[in-house]
Amino acid sequence: MPSPGKCDIVIELTVKVNFTPERMEIRMNEKFFDLKKEKQDRMINAALKIFGMRGYSFASTDDIVKEAGISKGLLFHYFGSKLGLYSFIYDYSVRFMSMELKAAVDAKETNYFTLQKQMEAGRLQVLKNYPCMQLFLEKCNAEITPEALTAIEEKKRELTDLYDAFDAQADFSHLPAETDAVKLRHILRYTLKSLMEDRFLTGSFQAELLYQENIAYIEFLERFSF
Repeated sequence: MPSPGKCDIVIELTVKVNFTPERMEIRMNEKFFDLKKEKQDRMINAALKIFGMRGYSFASTDDIVKEAGISKGLLFHYFGSKLGLYSFIYDYSVRFMSMELKAAVDAKETNYFTLQKQMEAGRLQVLKNYPCMQLFLEKCNAEITPEALTAIEEKKRELTDLYDAFDAQADFSHLPAETDAVKLRHILRYTLKSLMEDRFLTGSFQAELLYQENIAYIEFLERFSF
């Protein structure tokens, strides 16, 4: 498994966005990848944090450049616009998250709770490098701004399909007959999502501690499912 943060992630440099009645292309400057990795990650993490906390409409490029410690001119030099940055960050997040999840999850595993623990191990690797990436992706799921939705619509399904594939691996036949698999999934998903959001809102987020807390809740549900 490649070392997180040093992996080669191929990013599409042109993101096509459909608007009615016009068609618009968002292009990023590929020279962004010539920057030192530390500076790339500083810019990525700043955007993940501001977009993740406030959503597309309320996120300010002024706040992003302040968080990243760069000039606004530099930001627009590489990404062209706020929408261009948002599109790139989403694409990068989907690719990085997918890579770590695929590396962590055993394709032959069928126990639902074990699968969830493996997924949390993959997310932990992500959050060590990009603490706000999961928060950002969750925020994108609730996004309602038309231009932002259009910009990420093609990539949005990719991560959903991956989660669906992991769900399809799970075998619930060993659980009591009255167990509702759909409700079980929903309970766990909303619990873990709420824990993450609470840790950010209270300023107590730490990747390792959140991972341990998530595992504890998974094991709690596992004990009460038999």
